[in-house]
Amino acid sequence: MTPDPASPARGSAPSARPAAVPLTKEHEEPKEPGPPGHEAPPPPDPAAGERDSGHRPHRPWSARRIPAALVASVVLAAAGAALFDVVAVRAGRPAAAWRRHLAGELAARPVDDVWMLTGAAVAAAVGVWLIVLALTPGLRHLLPLRSPAGCPRLRAALDRDGAADLLRDAAMRVPGVGNARIRVRRHRVKARADVRFREPQQVRDDLTAVLDEERDRLALARPPRIVVRVRRRTD
Repeated sequence: MTPDPASPARGSAPSARPAAVPLTKEHEEPKEPGPPGHEAPPPPDPAAGERDSGHRPHRPWSARRIPAALVASVVLAAAGAALFDVVAVRAGRPAAAWRRHLAGELAARPVDDVWMLTGAAVAAAVGVWLIVLALTPGLRHLLPLRSPAGCPRLRAALDRDGAADLLRDAAMRVPGVGNARIRVRRHRVKARADVRFREPQQVRDDLTAVLDEERDRLALARPPRIVVRVRRRTD
């Protein structure tokens, strides 16, 4: 038998095989640096997004339960009494004494009578009051907050007393402040502080800076202006 020429002979060196090429990660070219002085863009301003979308947060509208209940009660009582008396007259009974007296007074008194003018003034005042309630949102103790970016219809509000407590806590952390009183209004925040030590002007500057920072953290839709007054207390 003749040896197979394809099979290597015994004792001979193995045939060379192609070496496996290791897989390497592609070299990523470094990005070209930006121009000198180039910085990352600042974070988007939520207030700017609200201005662009044309939406400004407003106070939530009050349900006006008490005025509505009062008006409904008066109208129901008057209409019910008049309807009952009309039905009684249609049934053959005489009209009620109060209705006869009211009809006689309205027919006998002139237009310029004191009681007529007083009644007209009261009716006009009640009408103006109802119109004002219908055209104003109410809930003046609530401060609207800014809507987050991407959710312009999300509404939230902060109570004035809660905002005053947060600002007072921030004011008490200022060195030299012994006592602080905060009153929050729609357009202005009044802060009064008693200075126990340090110069009053320095305490006033630090207090103004701290209150400005805390007011910005509240994310109010219309940040009020802060007015700070300090006085030295030695007792």
